[in-house]
Amino acid sequence: MQTKTIEFVRPVQPEVSAQRWSVDAVEALFRLPFADLMYRAQQTHRAHFDPHAVQLSTLLSIKTGGCAEDCGYCTQSSYHSAGVENTKMLEVEEVVKAAKAAKQAGAGRFCMGAAWREPSSEDMNAVLEMVKEVRALGMETCATLGMLNDEQAEQLRAAGLDYYNHNLDTAPEFYGNIITTRDYQDRIDTLERVRKAGMHVCSGGIIGMGESLTQRAGLIAQLANMDPYPESVPINNLVKVEGTPLADTEDLDPLDFVRTIAVARITMPEAFVRLSAGRGEMSDAVQALCFLAGANSIFYGDQLLTTGNPEVERDRVLMGKLGMYPLADKNH
Repeated sequence: MQTKTIEFVRPVQPEVSAQRWSVDAVEALFRLPFADLMYRAQQTHRAHFDPHAVQLSTLLSIKTGGCAEDCGYCTQSSYHSAGVENTKMLEVEEVVKAAKAAKQAGAGRFCMGAAWREPSSEDMNAVLEMVKEVRALGMETCATLGMLNDEQAEQLRAAGLDYYNHNLDTAPEFYGNIITTRDYQDRIDTLERVRKAGMHVCSGGIIGMGESLTQRAGLIAQLANMDPYPESVPINNLVKVEGTPLADTEDLDPLDFVRTIAVARITMPEAFVRLSAGRGEMSDAVQALCFLAGANSIFYGDQLLTTGNPEVERDRVLMGKLGMYPLADKNH
């Protein structure tokens, strides 16, 4: 399958004032010659992080399927026929058991994801108990539960939740092509509530959904211009699944994905940039380039929410080849 090519130029060095990035400045980074972009990303990464350490997270779906949103990439949407069944929420004991196994396998952060538009009061009571129990294991906690109101955000903080994940997914201009059941501002509002409650923000997007280079730059600009920008930035490569509207989307050139990692690192120098969904389809060489570009966090385990993930042993072997190791200090 043919992939789109990018015309490369040597632009004027992008400038940032008061941590504000214009879309044009971010796009200029994307258009840098590959070696120059990687060099700049490496310089930025080494200035803020141990370049050999990677933060390991495990993601568990605590409520799968039946989501009322129509996200075009999602196998769990009730609008699509991707073969994912609507199941009830896991019991607290099951979640704690999974968290213990993840910790034993080397994960420092445990993420809990639920497929719904927003949690109900009953849902929240169960999730709050999960957060408390996982936190008691000495792990960082993260949850992705859809939209939150002020009270729910405060409840999660009080329970000990460290990070809340709510991705922007794409640029504002392209968002309506992917999702119609939730406005872009809804996502911004939830992230502001998370900040107000005092939790860390985990927010990123999905690359390869048919967006233009300018729109890809627009996503990164949106994230980088948050005040402050997210502490954790997952960059996902679209996983195309039959039964979803994006199943036949043109393949993204792997080097374009690597460029996105590098641009995220440069524009958000102190964030953990996570190599997320789509990693299972990447070769070891592409993953190595992503780490060189500044990725320093991965989802670790056999499965993400409903799609496969590189096996633990494969990850251990790859990290060994690259001389990388798990981030030991959970408090960073």
